Amino acid sequence: MSKYVKDLVAKHYAQRLEGVDDALVVNVIGLDANKSVVLRKELREKNIQLLVVKNSLAKRATEGTPLAPVFEGAEGTLAIMWGSEDVISLAKQAASLHNDKEYEAFEACGGVMDGEVLSADRVLEISKWPSREEQLSLLVGQILGPGANLCSQLVGPGRSLASQVKQVEEKSQE
Repeated sequence: MSKYVKDLVAKHYAQRLEGVDDALVVNVIGLDANKSVVLRKELREKNIQLLVVKNSLAKRATEGTPLAPVFEGAEGTLAIMWGSEDVISLAKQAASLHNDKEYEAFEACGGVMDGEVLSADRVLEISKWPSREEQLSLLVGQILGPGANLCSQLVGPGRSLASQVKQVEEKSQE
């Protein structure tokens, strides 16, 4: 490949990865064409991008970006996964594909999260964390719990008093 073509490919990678701060590096070598198409379709439906890259060109394209550390010392053909709501959802998807019998060749190799380089084991560990949506639901539950208790404590005595007044009224009508 000529230097001119390499520069074009590196620029293309840089354009596709512009604005991406968190990503995972995976190995998809060994998937046949049909499974690869199905996999990419499934990932697109979940707003996840998958790009197979040549390491040396990806290293050149990501130079000076948060993704650069993930390609230091990388060997073999790799693919970059990015997108989804957050990196935890992305790791959950990668872990589920890693364990899926249909995609046996799929393997999570590492990644980068908030500037920290992740190993393959760390990606699988992160996949067990609650996602952004789950964290928000836990937080809302913790915020609403004391409010609901306070509301019931404020309304309870008034409800009891209203019930007693109603009973007195019913007895007086008899």
